[in-house]
Amino acid sequence: MTLLTSVERDPVVAEAPGRDLKRLLWPVTLVMPLLPLVAMGLFALTGNGIWLWLGPIVFLVLVPVLDAVLGLNPSGSPDEVIEELSRDRYYRWQAFVILPLQYVGFLAGMWLIARGDLLLSEQVGTAVTVGFIVILGFNSAHELGHARASVERWLSKIALAQCGYGHFYTEHNRGHHVRVATPNDPTSSRLGESYYAFLVRAASGSLRGAWRIESRRCARKGHRAFSLHNDVVNSWLMTAALWVGVLVWLGWSVLPFLVIQAVVAIALLEAVNYLEHYAMLRQRIVSNGREKYEPVRPRHSWNSDSVMTHVLLYRLQRHGEHHTNELRRPEALRDVEESPVLPTGYAGMILLALVPPLWRKVMDPRVAALYDGDLSRANIQPSQRHHYLSGVGTPR
Repeated sequence: MTLLTSVERDPVVAEAPGRDLKRLLWPVTLVMPLLPLVAMGLFALTGNGIWLWLGPIVFLVLVPVLDAVLGLNPSGSPDEVIEELSRDRYYRWQAFVILPLQYVGFLAGMWLIARGDLLLSEQVGTAVTVGFIVILGFNSAHELGHARASVERWLSKIALAQCGYGHFYTEHNRGHHVRVATPNDPTSSRLGESYYAFLVRAASGSLRGAWRIESRRCARKGHRAFSLHNDVVNSWLMTAALWVGVLVWLGWSVLPFLVIQAVVAIALLEAVNYLEHYAMLRQRIVSNGREKYEPVRPRHSWNSDSVMTHVLLYRLQRHGEHHTNELRRPEALRDVEESPVLPTGYAGMILLALVPPLWRKVMDPRVAALYDGDLSRANIQPSQRHHYLSGVGTPR
């Protein structure tokens, strides 16, 4: 199978405690949840409300530029240092520290909005910036949600409470990781499916999937679906308690902005899901007389080797190995040659996804190359199936 990649992969370079040259860059991530505070400071110094839009400025402008300037990091960690990396508390505490910083940024942003001396555009900009910092909380929640320790799994749900998407914890771990790269997975995007269509399908499908998973689990254990034993219910209650607390503190005027930051955060999360598995399809095989989907392989995820994405998202972009070794700590994830590579980092790819014709122009040829021109092996949007398989939509 021919994989179209943006670069030739370099030989593996050892990345272990004390030898990971990018180790000192990891704390840069801890600054990002405080962007609302940075925005407030710059606004106070200059009086220019554009700084209150610092979230999208950093993530959708600065980060793609830095990805282009700093280049790629295709090196990885050999097997003999994986265990050492996984035990290193330096990396582990990064995920824990982000959580309180996330809430400092969230509460500071809501307080600024509630003061009442901002223009509407400045209030919206502040809410959008608050929404952008949640993507880091999501990433921390993603890592913690895969952990074995129950306290870490609870911290995952707390991280997601800010935007009311706590059911992600259930659906991602027990739904997406089982159904990934199949038509049955609401968070695996399809060839020819726009980001906007995917967002609606993923958000609604994730909620239904999480509720179905938890309802069945509760039934097996003899609990009612509507009970605190249901992880979807208790995650919703976390959000309700948080939002009610903010409204009691700051007043009802901040409610629309709580909604705005939540919508922005959810849209960003699903944008990441959109680009990670675009058009990927596990093939049907016969095993022990039964037809089923082949096991998940690194080739069923798009990877990125961009340095800034590597630093900001704790190697989440090495997604192929994450799906085949989901309990492996992110600092130990490696670039697997079997995985196809995105042309740039996640932030740049999100920008492309916002313009569907541009996305298709960049990504559809890569999908065609991935499947050696046989698009019948791809996960195709049903309404676009004839378009692609007839040759009309096949990239030239």
